[in-house]
Amino acid sequence: MRRWPRGAAAAAAAVVVASCSGSSRRGEPALEQADDPWFRAGQEAIARNRSVERIGGRAKNVILFIGDGLDVPTVTAARIFEGQQRGAPGEENLLSFERLPYRGLLKTYNTNQQVADSAGAGTALLSGVKTKAGVVGLDERVVRGDCASAEGREVSSLFGLAQRAGLGTGIVTTARLTHATPAAAYGHSVERNWESDGDVPPEAADRGCVDLARQLVEGAVGSSLQVVLGGGRGYFLPGDADDPEGVTGLRSDDRNLVRQWERDHPHGRFVWNRDQLRAIDPATTDQVLGIFGSDHMAFEVDRDPGPAGEPSLTEMTAKALDLLERDGEGFLLLVEAGRIDHAHHHDNAYRALAATVELAEAVQLALDRTDPEDTLIVVTSDHGHTMTISGYPTRGNPILGLVVGNDASGNPKTEPMRALDGKPYTTLNYANGPSGRRGSRPDLSAWDTTKPTFQEPADVPLSMETHGGADVPSYALGPMAHLLSGTEEQSYVFHVIVYAADLGRRR
Repeated sequence: MRRWPRGAAAAAAAVVVASCSGSSRRGEPALEQADDPWFRAGQEAIARNRSVERIGGRAKNVILFIGDGLDVPTVTAARIFEGQQRGAPGEENLLSFERLPYRGLLKTYNTNQQVADSAGAGTALLSGVKTKAGVVGLDERVVRGDCASAEGREVSSLFGLAQRAGLGTGIVTTARLTHATPAAAYGHSVERNWESDGDVPPEAADRGCVDLARQLVEGAVGSSLQVVLGGGRGYFLPGDADDPEGVTGLRSDDRNLVRQWERDHPHGRFVWNRDQLRAIDPATTDQVLGIFGSDHMAFEVDRDPGPAGEPSLTEMTAKALDLLERDGEGFLLLVEAGRIDHAHHHDNAYRALAATVELAEAVQLALDRTDPEDTLIVVTSDHGHTMTISGYPTRGNPILGLVVGNDASGNPKTEPMRALDGKPYTTLNYANGPSGRRGSRPDLSAWDTTKPTFQEPADVPLSMETHGGADVPSYALGPMAHLLSGTEEQSYVFHVIVYAADLGRRR
C-alpha cells in the first residue's frame, strides 16, 4: 500500500485546491477541467463537507429508522427509481437520508451464520450484542427453540433503557408488530416465529415461554410503549373475535389482547384504520395502539389511501412524533420499513424500491420536524438481499427496464441488448428466489418489466429469495452522529445511541 510521507498529503491537497481555484503555484496553469460541471460539483462537495460541524452534547431525542433489507444496491436503485418517477435520468438523484453528513458500514453476520436473519440482526441493533439467527432479545448462548436455554440469557434493549431514563418510546412498522425487528425492541424469545400462542409448542408453553404478542401487551417494556403502530392484528385476537374488518384471530387461548390492552390503558386509544389514526388528538391521548390488517401491512404501491384504509409509513411517523413530542422530556422512536424485505423475498424490485422511497419520505418528515442540535437520527438496515444492478445500460435507462446499451460512438442504441442466448435481459436481477431459472430463460421482449407485479429474473430457483451477506450502510445526523463512520459491527449502533442519549445516567 502506498503511504504519503508526513505532510505530503496536505501539500498535495494545497496544490490541487490552488490550481482548481484558477491561481497558479510555481507557474502552473489552472486545470483545464475547472469549468466542467462535474468538476465544479466536486469542489462544491468539498466546501459543503468541510462546513459540516460535529454536534456534541446529549441527544434529547433519538429516531432509529431501519429499512429491513435496505442494502447499497437497493438504495442506488431506489434513488434512480425516485428520480425517474419525476422525469429525470435518475442517477444524479439522492434520497433524503443520503444527504445526512455521516455515513458508515455495518457488518451484519449473526454469530452462527454468515448471512443474517432479522431476529439476530434486530437484537444486535437494539441490544448491543450479536447473537444467533432466529432468536429475539437473547444472547448467543441460547439454543434456538429450546425454552429452557433462555433463562439468564435475556439482554436489555434500547427501549427498556430509554423507559428507565424517563423517555417516551414508540414503535412504527409496516410489518407485523410481532415480527422479528420490532419484537427485538420489547421481546425475548428462543424462536422468532412464536408470534402467537398457537405457534408455541406445548412443552415450551409449559416451561413458561410466552408468545411475542403477549409480551407486547403484558411485558414491562411492551406495555409501557406510548406509541405502537403496525400490522398483524390476527396474532392478538382469538378465532371468534368480533373484528371491525372481519379479521380472523389466530389465538387459541381465547385471549383478546386488543381488549386487554384497552383495559390496561384507560387513557389510551386503539385504532385500526387511517382515518382513526389521523383523528387522534395527542393532547388528550396518553398511549396509542394501532394494528392495521390481519398480517403485514400492504405494500405502499397497493395501499388503500381511503379513510378505512391503512396509513402510510410517513403518516404513522408523523402521528408518533405528535404523541412523543407532547411531554417534552425526550423520546426514542423506532421506525421500520418492513416491506422492503418482503418484496425482495419475492424477487419483486418495484415494490421494494417504492417502499424505500416511502422510507425516504418518512425520514424527510422527521428531518423537517426535529432539530439536529438535540435529535439524533440514524438510518440503517438489518441485512441486505441478492439484487444486483448490471448490464451496461445507457444513462437514464429505466431502472426496471430491459438493458439498452450504447453504440460504438457512446450514444444510446434503439433496441435492448441481447445475451448469448439471443434474449434481452434486465438491469436488476436476483441471485436466487421464486423466479429462479428452471431450464432456459424466458424471452422478455414482450414483457412489461416496469409494472409493480413483475418479478425480476433470478439464477437459483428457491421458494423465497434469501438475504444477502454484504455490509449495509448507515446514515446519521445529530448529536454524536460522527461516531457512525467507518466499518463497525452491527451491534455498535446500540452503543452509539446509548452514549449519545446518555441512557445509562439519564433521568
